[in-house]
Amino acid sequence: MNQIAPGDTNPENPGRSDLTPLMRQYCEIKSRNPDTVLLYRMGDFYEMFNDDAKIASKVLGITLTSRNHGGAENVPLAGFPHHALERYANRLVKAGHKIAICEQTEDPKLAKGLVKRDIVEIITAGTATEDSFIEEKANNFIVSFHPEGDRVGVAVCDLSTGLFQLEEIGKEDVENEIVRLDPSEILLSDIEEHPLIEVVRDCSRSVVLSKYDAWKFSYDNACDAIKGHFKIVSVQGLGLEGYNQGVSAAGALLLYLKEQKKNDLQHISAIVPRTLSEYAELDPATIRNLELLKPLQSDDTGGTLISILDKTSTAMGARLLKRWVINPLKNPASITERLNSVEFFKKDAFVRGEIELLLKRVADMERLISRISFERANARDLVALKNSFLVFPRIIKVLSENDIPLLKANLDSLRGFDSLAEKIDAAIVDSPPLSIREGGMIKAGVNAELDEIRSASVNGKQWIAKLQESERERTGISSLKVGFNKVFGYFIEISKSNLEAVPADYIRKQTLVNGERFITPELKDMESKILGAEERLSSLEYEIFTALRKEIAAQCTRIQGAALAIATLDVFISLGRIASEYQYCRPILALGGDLVIKDGRHPVVEQMSSAGQFIPNDLELIKKDSQILLITGPNMAGKSTFLRQNALIAIMAQIGSFVPASFAQIGIVDKFFTRVGASDRLSRGQSTFLVEMIEVAN
Repeated sequence: MNQIAPGDTNPENPGRSDLTPLMRQYCEIKSRNPDTVLLYRMGDFYEMFNDDAKIASKVLGITLTSRNHGGAENVPLAGFPHHALERYANRLVKAGHKIAICEQTEDPKLAKGLVKRDIVEIITAGTATEDSFIEEKANNFIVSFHPEGDRVGVAVCDLSTGLFQLEEIGKEDVENEIVRLDPSEILLSDIEEHPLIEVVRDCSRSVVLSKYDAWKFSYDNACDAIKGHFKIVSVQGLGLEGYNQGVSAAGALLLYLKEQKKNDLQHISAIVPRTLSEYAELDPATIRNLELLKPLQSDDTGGTLISILDKTSTAMGARLLKRWVINPLKNPASITERLNSVEFFKKDAFVRGEIELLLKRVADMERLISRISFERANARDLVALKNSFLVFPRIIKVLSENDIPLLKANLDSLRGFDSLAEKIDAAIVDSPPLSIREGGMIKAGVNAELDEIRSASVNGKQWIAKLQESERERTGISSLKVGFNKVFGYFIEISKSNLEAVPADYIRKQTLVNGERFITPELKDMESKILGAEERLSSLEYEIFTALRKEIAAQCTRIQGAALAIATLDVFISLGRIASEYQYCRPILALGGDLVIKDGRHPVVEQMSSAGQFIPNDLELIKKDSQILLITGPNMAGKSTFLRQNALIAIMAQIGSFVPASFAQIGIVDKFFTRVGASDRLSRGQSTFLVEMIEVAN
C-alpha cells in the first residue's frame, strides 16, 4: 500500500488515513489503473471522483458536485444510473478516453463491512465489442507494431469478431498499413523515443495511441503468451516460423487484450500469418484518391467504390467485402475461383434472390459468438444464433446442385449444426427477456427441480390471489386489497373508513394518508415461500443458461468457420447482383502485363449520372509498345475520371468482381499508385479545376 508523508493531501493516495473506507477502496483501485476514467459501482449508480468526475461532467454533460469522504476538502463527484452505462461509456470512449468498469464482486447482503469491488473490464476504442460502441459494417481493429532493425512486426485484431492476423513489413510501409487497416487503436511499447511514434501520430491523429510494457514485446515472452493461449508447445505449429517481429507484436497484443477484458478470449481461435506478397499494394494516396472506402469530401454520402459494390445482406458480408477491396489478390487461380462463384450468382437470378432472402435471416454470428465467449451474451443472443443455424439447411438445399469447388467448400462449413440448434430450442423460450438474472427464459421440462420450484411459486401466487376474496368475506370489507412492493413485500391494505372492522390477528405494518397496511403470520409465511422460490428459480435458470452458453462457446471455432462461409456467400451474391444489374463483364486474367479495356466505365460516376450520359472509353496499355499514355484535354473533359476508372476496373477484377466494360483483359497488377487532383468531386460532376474555381469564387 502507498505510504503517506506528513501533510500529503493527494486526493487519490489510498494510504491516507483520513479517508473513509469507501474512498480508500476507490483510491486503491484507481492507483492500479491511473490512465483510465474509473466508473465505480455504488448501488444503482456508477460514481466518478476527482479528475474523473470533472472529465465525465464535461464529456457527458452531467452535474458535477462534491462530497466529503474524509480529509479537509470535499471530493468532486459525478455519477449516472447503472442502466445508462452503455450510453455514457460509449460517449467517453468516443471522446478518446479509456474507461475502467468497477463492479461489486460480492452480494451486498452477504458482505461483512465494505462490499468488495474490482475492475471487471477496461474499454478502449480498440477493445470495444458492444454494438453501440462500434460500426456494424466495419471491423474495429486494434493494431500492435514492433520494430526491430529495418523490419516491423504487425499484429491486427478485431476483438468483436475474433479475427487475429500478423505480418511483417518494412518501416517505410507502416503508414500504408495504418491507412489500409484504419484502426481505432494502436499499441506500442513504452520505450522512450519509440522509432514509430512520429509516423503513427502524423499518419492518423484520430487514432487512440496506447503504450504497453516494453518487456512484454520480447520474443520469448510473446511466444509464451501465444503458446499459453492456444495450448501448444511451439508457435511453429501455427505457421509462425520466421515471423519473429510479428510474433513479438502478436504476443504483446494478446496479453494487452486479456488484461483489458479480464477474459481468456477463447474466441481468438487462430492467428493467421498474412504475407504481403499475396496482395497487390495500395498506398495511402491511392486508397484515398480512388475513394475505395471513404469519399474525399466528408459531406458526400456516397461516391465510393464500396457504396456501389456493397449489396450484402449481412454485416459479416459487408465487413468481408471491405477487406477484399483494400486487399486485391495477385494469384490468378485464387481470383478465378472467386470469379467462378460470382458468375454462378450473376447467371442464376432465382437462386441469387432466394439465398439473399435466407441470408437476411442470419444474425451477425461473428459478433454473437464473441459475446458468447466473453460471457456477455443473453438468451436473446442464443435464440438469434439458433435461428441462424436453422437457415443453414435451406441454403445448402438451394445450392446443392452447383459444381463450383469454392461454393461447395463454403457449404461444407454450414453442416452439422442441427443438434446445437435443437439443444438451444429445447432449453430457451422463443421470446426470452433481456435480463438473464430474473428468470423467465428456460422452458418447462428442461430441469426437474426448476419445474418443481416453478410450480410452488405459481401455487403460492394463486393462494395470495384467493386470500383477497377470503379476507373480504371474513372481514366484510369489500374494498380490502392484497398488494406487493419490493420494500414491504405482501400486505393487506384497508381504507381509513374501515379500520374499525380490522380483525385482531392483523399486524399493522404501515400507515398511509388514506388508510393502513397490515400483515398476518400466514401471509408472511407464504411470502417467504414465494420469494424464496422466485429467488431460487432465477438462480437455477441462470445456472442452466450459463452452462448452455459455455457449451456453445466450446464450439467457437466451428461457428466462426460457418460465419466466414456465410460472409463469403454474401459477398459473392452481392458481386453477382451488381454484375447482372449493371451489365458488367467477366475480366480475362493475363500474366503478360497488358491492360486492354473496351467500353470501360467509371463504376461510381456511371451510377450517379443520368441514364445514357456516361460515355464509355477504351484503353490499351501494351507492355511491348505502349506502357505510358499521355492524356490531354480541356477542363471537365474527364481526364481524372478516365485515369481512376481504369485503376478501379483493375482493382475490381483482382478482388474477384466483374467489371464495368464490354471486354477487359487484365494483366495482374502488383502495385497501384495514383496522384490525381485530390480536390475534385467526380460523383458530382466537378473536376479539379471547377472545384478550385468554386473555392476561389467563395
